Amino acid sequence: MKLIEKITLILYSNIMLILAIIACLLVFGWLDIQVIRNIITVCITTDPYSKVVLGVSVVCILLSIRCIFFDPTSREEIKDRQGVLLENENGKLMISKETIENLVETAAHDFQEADNITTRVELDKQNNVSIFANLIVTSDAVIKDLSANLQNKIKEKIKVATDLDVKEVNISVKKVAPVQEEQA
Repeated sequence: MKLIEKITLILYSNIMLILAIIACLLVFGWLDIQVIRNIITVCITTDPYSKVVLGVSVVCILLSIRCIFFDPTSREEIKDRQGVLLENENGKLMISKETIENLVETAAHDFQEADNITTRVELDKQNNVSIFANLIVTSDAVIKDLSANLQNKIKEKIKVATDLDVKEVNISVKKVAPVQEEQA
């Protein structure tokens, strides 16, 4: 979180806390509304206080506009979500998450026991790849062997294609596909 977002959060949190405490005191009758009215009148009409109130109000308005209309996500965070950026002496290469997901799906199609696969790729700051795959297998699949072979194949395929090391391949077998009877 950037400094300006932290300041905005602290400022608004304190303002909301003060307003909530004042509202509770008014509701319970421990504070007279006339006292609040007199404080506000003095702050708005007295010269040094009115300038401070105006300055704080302008800052709050500008911070509100920034928070409402501008995305606080940095460009670097957006790039991290899109894929892996590799650099060498010749230039840069961006490998998208979709490309890695397609490689996983291609590796799964090499196995006849894998009926369908959906994947999700997560990347961390060190470009470590974590893969989460949901798999539907055929009824004749040996799930333990299939998952071990598929994990190895996925790691190998991604290493060869992208030169990225896969930190983990997590496979969830969601369903065993029913046997389709052949029509005569």
